[in-house]
Amino acid sequence: MDPTSDMLPARLRDAGILPSVQRVAVARYVLATHDHPSADEVLLQVRRELPAISRATVYNTLNLLVERGLLRAHVLAPRRVVFDPNLDRHHHFIDERSGRIHDVPWSSVQVPELPELPGFEVHEYQLVMRGRAAGRAAAERRRGTRR
Repeated sequence: MDPTSDMLPARLRDAGILPSVQRVAVARYVLATHDHPSADEVLLQVRRELPAISRATVYNTLNLLVERGLLRAHVLAPRRVVFDPNLDRHHHFIDERSGRIHDVPWSSVQVPELPELPGFEVHEYQLVMRGRAAGRAAAERRRGTRR
């Protein structure tokens, strides 16, 4: 279902979420984006539609969407939580230059064997890759300007 559709309030209700105007606005943005926005980025976008929405309402709504299984929260960089509407198993690539996070299909990464962790059972894992566009990195190495 398209998160921008009129069916969004019903989808929220099905997840046990009362669809207030503010919650629908947050869900409409975050469930439709292909980016991995932080809570503050969601706040900036939703304030275009609802200028008076509070930071607390956005944070609480995002946490509720995660709790009810409509969204995932990831810590992909120190002190930076991002939200991901892609609930399918996948990995991430972070462009070091732009900070943009890209989804990487699960099947495209082969992990030969997970290490045994005594006393633990692994239920899920993901690989986070960091780098930059290959052409740009090579050009910067040639110029000696790579950061």
